[in-house]
Amino acid sequence: MLLIWLWFKLDDQKLQKTFAWINVVAVIVGFWVFYGVSHPAGTLATWFLVVNWVNVIIAILQFYFGYRKAN
Repeated sequence: MLLIWLWFKLDDQKLQKTFAWINVVAVIVGFWVFYGVSHPAGTLATWFLVVNWVNVIIAILQFYFGYRKAN
């Protein structure tokens, strides 16, 4: 839901920058938890890893839209 809302606010660079940095923190914590906690191999661990990588992609897009030069 947040991704959909942010997609319509692409011209708000301050908002994009803020959420991009929040996503960086979320990615670091997410991967730290994933690799720092012993977990059995299974679908939940796979989906947790997928969500972390999707968050990386979202953060990259937010950095792009947040730091691009306005024309």
